[in-house]
Amino acid sequence: MYKKIFRISILLFFTTLFGCEFIQMKQNEGGEETSAVARANNQYLYKEDLVGIVPQGMNPEDSAQRVEHYINSWARKQLLINEARNQIQFNEAEIERKVLDYRYSLLGYEFQQYYINSHLDKEISDAEIQQYYEENIDNFVLKQNIIRGKYVKIPKQAPKVNKLKQMIRSNDQHDFEELKSYCLSFATSYQLYDSVWMVFDDVIKDSPLAEVPNKVDYLRRNKTIETSDENHLYYYIIVEYRISDNISPLEFVRDQIRNIILNKRKVELAKKLEEDVYQKAIQENRYEIYN
Repeated sequence: MYKKIFRISILLFFTTLFGCEFIQMKQNEGGEETSAVARANNQYLYKEDLVGIVPQGMNPEDSAQRVEHYINSWARKQLLINEARNQIQFNEAEIERKVLDYRYSLLGYEFQQYYINSHLDKEISDAEIQQYYEENIDNFVLKQNIIRGKYVKIPKQAPKVNKLKQMIRSNDQHDFEELKSYCLSFATSYQLYDSVWMVFDDVIKDSPLAEVPNKVDYLRRNKTIETSDENHLYYYIIVEYRISDNISPLEFVRDQIRNIILNKRKVELAKKLEEDVYQKAIQENRYEIYN
């Protein structure tokens, strides 16, 4: 089935794009002849060049589309290269040098990533995060208003709305567990852990509060909010808020700091690898500069 779809797709595609009068053959490494599936000027793409394009287990229709897309992309690149050669006088030696530089960069990058992945310490303590936060606190100025609290969005036809109002205001653990169960069954969206900082605009997106003109003033005046639109009811309990241009609380940027520290470690490992390889080459007399 796959082979049939593949042949039909390729035939239709290249009948339109190139025509079918050219059929080019070549010998593969085993000495067997293999036919071309596409031509772009004097460049040919062969069946063996398509090996590995389709992941194992992909369905026939998606496989045919993937192959067709690859061939189309190959053809466009070949035609663009040919047009470039007709329009511009290239320095072929310079092009080859850049190709080699790119190849060596890729090889070095792959080894560098292997080394980093093998040696990277991903454990970051709370103390390390706290220290980085305090030493770089001016870098963590808020660009948006954020809140810490709870919210629930439910359809208007949801049951036990009065019970929901009581549970969302309660600090009792039993009420909290019951509220979680209720939200799992009926809520469109919700956040029940009031220790989590959230971007206020994200929380009120697609709700009537999104139209509030002065959100900073609104946050200052409201801690418990109930509102509705045509289809939904919205309940908000705001425990704490921070407005834009103020320093972000640590918990809001904890993951960001963790990523910064990890990236710094990666950079340090990359530098260490380069220096270690360099020093080893000097010690083993495998590197010298001739005057």
